[in-house]
Amino acid sequence: QLQLVESGGGLVQPGGSLRLSCAASGLPSDYYAIGWFRQAPGKDREGVSSISNTGTSTNYADSVKGRFTISRDNAKNTVYLQMNNLKPEDTAVYYCAAELSSLYKHYARLGQASYDVWGQGTQVTVSS
Repeated sequence: QLQLVESGGGLVQPGGSLRLSCAASGLPSDYYAIGWFRQAPGKDREGVSSISNTGTSTNYADSVKGRFTISRDNAKNTVYLQMNNLKPEDTAVYYCAAELSSLYKHYARLGQASYDVWGQGTQVTVSS
């Protein structure tokens, strides 16, 4: 059974950087795509970025393009989200999730309804 654990959240000043990690266990890394999602207080959860099972395809929400970079190290069963030039509006709980579809794992989708397994989340707060 696949399990996901996020880490790397924290408090950072505007303009700063953080790197989130999503450590997976229970299935080979090429069995799933990974998406990062976030939920700010009082708002719906939204897709931030995603990466296909082999890392060849990535996708980003318009709000983070040019600032966030997703990558994965399948040898370490870990997906990373490098977040640069953080803004107060990036403040949220960040979740990673896995898409297990044998077809769609080859893509990098941002629709959260297609994701099967979720981590517990990590808080990111951007504030001066």
